[in-house]
Amino acid sequence: MRSSPVELCASVMAAVSQAACSRVLEKCGLEQILEALKLLLSPGEGSGSNSLQITKHDILLATLKSNLSALEDKFLKDPHWTILKLLRDEIANEAEWPQDSMDVTWRFTSQTLLLLLCLKETMLRLAADFSPGKPNPKTPETAPALSPDTLSISQQKTVQSVLQFVVTLGVCPYLAPGVGVPLRVRTEFGAVVQEVVCLSAAPSATRRLYTSCSVLLSVAQHASLGSLVSCRHFGDIAAGLCQLGFCPSKRSPLSPEEEVLTEEERALSRKALRDILDQVYQPLAVRELLILQGGPPQSCSEGKMQDRCRAPAWLRRLCGQLLSERLMRPSGVQAVVRGILEGAGAGAAGGSDAEATAADWKKCDLIAKILASCPQQSLSPEDYYRDICPQILDLFHFQDKLAARQFQRVATTTFVTMSREQPRLAAKYLLQPVLAPLHRCLNTAEIPESDMVPGTILVTEEQLSRCIEDIYKVYVVGNEPLSVLVDSLLPVLGVLFSLYCFTKQSVSHIRSLCQEILLWILGRLERKKAIASLKGFAGLDKSVPSLHSLCHFRAATQGGIMIAIKEAVCDEDEDEALYQKVSSEQCRVEHLGGLLSHCQECGLAGDFFIFCLKELTHVAVENETELKMKSFSSKSLLELEQHQTLLVEGQERKLLVLQLLALLCERMSEQIFTNITQVVDFVAATLQRACASLAHQAESTVESQTLSMSMGLVAVMLGGAVQLKSSDFAVLKQLLPLLEKVSSTYPDPVIQELAADLRITISTHGAFSTETVSVAAQSTLNKKDPEGKREEQQQTSYERYSDVSHGHLEPQQSHVASHEVREPSTTAKQKSESVTTEELQEALLSAYDPQIPTRAAALRTLSRWIEQREAKVLDVQEKLLKIFLENLEHEDTFVYLSAIQGVALLSDVYPEKILPGLLAQYDSSKDRHTPETRMKIGEILMRIVRALGDMVSKYREPLIHTFLRGARDPDSAHRASSLSNLGELCQRLDFMLGSVVHEVTACLIAVVKTDHEVQVRRAAIHVIVLLLRGLSQKATEVLRDVLKDLYHLLKHVVCLEPDDVARLHAQLALEELDGIMRNFLFPPQKLEKKITVLP
Repeated sequence: MRSSPVELCASVMAAVSQAACSRVLEKCGLEQILEALKLLLSPGEGSGSNSLQITKHDILLATLKSNLSALEDKFLKDPHWTILKLLRDEIANEAEWPQDSMDVTWRFTSQTLLLLLCLKETMLRLAADFSPGKPNPKTPETAPALSPDTLSISQQKTVQSVLQFVVTLGVCPYLAPGVGVPLRVRTEFGAVVQEVVCLSAAPSATRRLYTSCSVLLSVAQHASLGSLVSCRHFGDIAAGLCQLGFCPSKRSPLSPEEEVLTEEERALSRKALRDILDQVYQPLAVRELLILQGGPPQSCSEGKMQDRCRAPAWLRRLCGQLLSERLMRPSGVQAVVRGILEGAGAGAAGGSDAEATAADWKKCDLIAKILASCPQQSLSPEDYYRDICPQILDLFHFQDKLAARQFQRVATTTFVTMSREQPRLAAKYLLQPVLAPLHRCLNTAEIPESDMVPGTILVTEEQLSRCIEDIYKVYVVGNEPLSVLVDSLLPVLGVLFSLYCFTKQSVSHIRSLCQEILLWILGRLERKKAIASLKGFAGLDKSVPSLHSLCHFRAATQGGIMIAIKEAVCDEDEDEALYQKVSSEQCRVEHLGGLLSHCQECGLAGDFFIFCLKELTHVAVENETELKMKSFSSKSLLELEQHQTLLVEGQERKLLVLQLLALLCERMSEQIFTNITQVVDFVAATLQRACASLAHQAESTVESQTLSMSMGLVAVMLGGAVQLKSSDFAVLKQLLPLLEKVSSTYPDPVIQELAADLRITISTHGAFSTETVSVAAQSTLNKKDPEGKREEQQQTSYERYSDVSHGHLEPQQSHVASHEVREPSTTAKQKSESVTTEELQEALLSAYDPQIPTRAAALRTLSRWIEQREAKVLDVQEKLLKIFLENLEHEDTFVYLSAIQGVALLSDVYPEKILPGLLAQYDSSKDRHTPETRMKIGEILMRIVRALGDMVSKYREPLIHTFLRGARDPDSAHRASSLSNLGELCQRLDFMLGSVVHEVTACLIAVVKTDHEVQVRRAAIHVIVLLLRGLSQKATEVLRDVLKDLYHLLKHVVCLEPDDVARLHAQLALEELDGIMRNFLFPPQKLEKKITVLP
């Protein structure tokens, strides 16, 4: 079938037109298009220098008309613009929107939109034709060629101005009231535009808005132009699309000819809105949707219109739905948080106002409420929490340091809010993932067989560090003691405490976090649960969950800690394993004491101390005799073994209780008790223990002294040291049955009488008090306040009623810690005046007492008198020296340490008389003195050297000669002791080391290179460390002749010494030497200016 001539002509014309358009695109350049855009934006003759600030309507309209006419003249008269005119006409013919109108603003907007489309097509054609050349390998540093569609900075500014005009003239005037931000509240120019636009002229406002949004979205498809569009005008375009796609129609069309949007166009607008929301930076989308949604309605005064109407209901619902969709997307939580924080004036999250934003808790609470509320789009709260909670946990681990503080604050607040509103879901989706690494290694957890291989890592370094940091942020920083939070952390407290103990062994960044977490939870738990947790920490309650027996903590490669399966213990290593177990338990008790030292103000330390006293009472009432007297002839071997196991466990528990009591008495201050109830419980526990001892006929001096002291404490309270109330007497009445039992059964008549009188005083609420109570109170006060400061103490006690035990509990603690050792009666009431002859004689006799506590107390009393320079005591210094030296031979630590202290103090007073004799004994052979005695004398000499300080130079010669000879002694322990003393001496001699520096250096070199005992080599190297540390910057002068030899010796040790400790000491010495030489060669520059005053 042949075509008609008309059809053939039409096809030919179409081909020619298409070819002409292709040639136009090939010849048209960016510069012409941008010049045309500049011509449209040029200010009119009467507009002044800034067209954006025009306030006259007629000037604005005249300028728009003038610029349009100038552009058409340019197209018609300038042959260079013919190509651009052809391109514009081609795009205008293909456009399906009306371009001509009686309204000048719309004609201007239409021409601007056509030129923007020309710019987009030209940039696409330039990018398609561009083929970058291959890089020259000879000049790899040369930057690659830019694509020809790249806009310069000035060109970008032109395009931005054009876009601003398009949005101002083609979008904003046609938005319904309440949709977006009105023009009149933005700029003065916007208010003018709002009044200039003629809405009655064709096309209609809706059609104009649809055309502007469609063309802008088409232009935005180009990457470079799209960034310019979405960066500044995304909110206005989104507002237009919301109105076009979702605004309900108020009335039906009056006639078919009336121009309205078709349903297809509305659907395209809705799709375009969702597409642009998915494509832009999500925090920006959230921020603009929040602005569109608007806030609550604002009240305005009469006669004054609101500048901005409230968003209509359909728009608020739409924005809420779109925001919920943003939230439910991947990384939606972070986008919402960023959008709110950045939109609240913080700039980019983490900008200059990051700290101020993090401190705004109201803003964080608002975000938390938004995140904790389940949106309507979610099927159920559980589905919502399952999707959102992992994103909330990710906020804790934000890497950007500037923004991390904001996100962590929001995450903590959200965590707490969710735990408050949905505790079950929060425990499942928030707390379980956070605490999972600790639950994995509990003794109640089932470890898979595949993970039971020794050396398997159950919890990595990163997992454990992140777990502890998250717990700290939620619990300590959040500081909300919600039941779900406290109950979730309770099962893993044992593992946390074990981790805390492990961190105390070395430097760790999570040590302080563990301590803060433990202190927080112990302070928020109910007192019974807190005591139960402390029992588990101490090992008194095996039912408390703790670290699995097969797991242990291990140092990781990056400086952190990991949890791994223990290696199997061989038979040869059983002793080592037992030692590690015992030392670990000892460390746990010590670390528990350190933890409780921070819990005194809240009263937890006092309550735990009372619990330990009650446990001590249970230990006293156990009748081991009955267990041992039972006949086991009819029992099986298994039953006998079980019985022996129970006995061993009982003994371990008793020793642990005693160890805890001794540690608490040593660590806790005298203010451990914070109220009357705790003091009464302490006294009651003491009375119960005394009664239990009487029942088993185990009364001893220790029990008698403890009982007397506790009753004296009650007498002090009743004697007026504390202002008692009626409620306090109600608490004191708990002691009445115990006091009655003591008054009727205790064999000591003095204690019987005191117990009876105290019972009467308590029963009468202090109305009747005997002289016995007053004497007991005075005696107790004198023991605490020997210098007669009772009145001042009573005033302090009255003012600090809550600290009622201040000033009275130190004697009790010291008695428990030292098994209630009592000093001689003459020293118990120390007076401010001089020591009497009778007191001195009694102390001298007590120094030979067979009872160890009495002897040790007498030695310490004599030492105190020597330190106080009592004349009568110093007159018998020879006798005192003899007593102290004889007690050096005693095997008990308490005794010979007291003797060492006494000799050192006496030598400080009479060094010229006592020091030669000590040096002779120290330098004697093993036949005259035992090695243990010589070691004790070496300890005395070290204390003397430290006490003499700079005066030690007077005794330099005998001390150095003795220590140098001791370095050649056959006994290795004596050699190590001599070298240790030599180091202390050299550290204090400074320039007085002088001529003996060569002898000392030769001795140290010989010992380090030839001695076979590692302890001796360690001591010799430690001498060098002390020498360099003591001389500091003076080392270059004092040691100038031997400094090189010492350096070579230290390098020799570092390279060849097999002992790790010795190498460590040598490395420390090299570091000291390095610092000294650096300061010597490069002295610090001092910014000084010398000012001379002329006469």
